[in-house]
Amino acid sequence: MKKLIGFFKWLAILLIIFVLGLYISGYGYILKGVRVVYLTGHTTAFIDDFQYFENEEIPASTNPQPWPLHKKYNAIKASEKLSETNKKLGTVAFLIIKNDSILYEKYADGYSEKSQTNSFSMAKSITSALLGKAIDDGFIKSLEQPVGDFYPQFQDTGLTVGDLSSMASGLNWDESYSNPFGMTARAYYGSDLSKTILNLQVTETPGKAFKYLSGNTELLAMVIQKATKKQLAEYMRESFWQPMGAENPALWQVDDAENKLVKAYCCLGSNARDFARFGKLYKDYGRWNGRQLLDSTFVAKSIEPRFAESQEYGYGFWLSYFMGKKIFAMRGILGQYVIVIPEDDIVIVRLGHKRGEKTEKPFSSDFYVFVSEVYGMMAEIP
Repeated sequence: MKKLIGFFKWLAILLIIFVLGLYISGYGYILKGVRVVYLTGHTTAFIDDFQYFENEEIPASTNPQPWPLHKKYNAIKASEKLSETNKKLGTVAFLIIKNDSILYEKYADGYSEKSQTNSFSMAKSITSALLGKAIDDGFIKSLEQPVGDFYPQFQDTGLTVGDLSSMASGLNWDESYSNPFGMTARAYYGSDLSKTILNLQVTETPGKAFKYLSGNTELLAMVIQKATKKQLAEYMRESFWQPMGAENPALWQVDDAENKLVKAYCCLGSNARDFARFGKLYKDYGRWNGRQLLDSTFVAKSIEPRFAESQEYGYGFWLSYFMGKKIFAMRGILGQYVIVIPEDDIVIVRLGHKRGEKTEKPFSSDFYVFVSEVYGMMAEIP
């Protein structure tokens, strides 16, 4: 018994030393990651994890604009393949909007049209939209304005705000989702996001090639905040959430520092119907029900590839030419999508727990299932 007590005593001492070591070395955020993820029964970030973080609330619009219901609302059923895919991947919301009216919607696992779930990287598209708005409002000169105008450490690097939006920064951000000691984990679970971002360096020539880095979007958000002198969540509310008539409040995760910097590269908690509004806004080239909220030229540029050799990305939006259709999309790591097919006036929203398998194409397998099966379903409209 004494040996057993002695063993647990030494084990406790080693554990204390290990924990202290993490904090002293600057890796204390790993413990938060363990608490939020593993101690809640998960193995990675999950769609309801915003409840474990501080959040800035974005109130619902004071002039709510509900989506009209299509005259054939829910008259079609999900195909067998779509149903199987949604069940396998844990889809909690699936929405089809045709001609600006909800044609089909289904919720699962206790989620509803009001449920807030994590956007993950769909927030990058919204942050890019805020860049366009800041240019419209005269706070930022153009896509070519140097980041060094706002943060002197980036002077003479050639880095522009447009490079951040189009994922062509040349920054030395490490986009690793499995390394607990990496930048992505520190940004997600740490308490001083701005310090992490401002420690980045330009190590490759900006504006030359596409390279997807979450740090780009976070630095862009910091630039927008500095230029507008407004918190990003507040700027989003007044620029889009309020005028587009969002029916429900949203939550945007922030770090734990006093400045409450939003995690602009991820982590906006909202629902399928309100996320869909950004799809409609860009489908209509920045115009919302008769009011121009965003410059049409900026929108048009955003949904075209910046680089000929990287046809999958524009400015804040993913691009596809599947089924001969010109498609642009917001997307998150667990298969969050706002998929827009302008030529057929279709917006598809999918929210859920997992995404499909990786493919050799720019999107995982679920994306192609969602698009093809929606077209099959629409062909069956009575």
